[in-house]
Amino acid sequence: MEDLTQDEWAEQLANDTNAVVLDVRTDAEVAEGIIPNAIHIDIYKGQDFIHDLEELDKTKNYYVYCRSGKRSGQACQIMEQIGFENAYNLEGGILDWTGDIVDM
Repeated sequence: MEDLTQDEWAEQLANDTNAVVLDVRTDAEVAEGIIPNAIHIDIYKGQDFIHDLEELDKTKNYYVYCRSGKRSGQACQIMEQIGFENAYNLEGGILDWTGDIVDM
């Protein structure tokens, strides 16, 4: 897991042909907007969260965010524990995000 600043995360994501964006916020938070092309898996789903992660391709590079960066950091740690090699946490979360956001 690696914590990346907004600029680092956006730049690395833009240049990564093997990237997947993962939003780990709640449904209510996602309803306020989501980073384009993000996959939504709510970290508060407990065991279902882990089950949903297991369905993902572990060879991809995951750019993970939440509201403020704390839950996404936890999600990255969980991902590492179950075999994901590349998970990048967005420091400051979507609150600090200056890129595009689309309505759900």
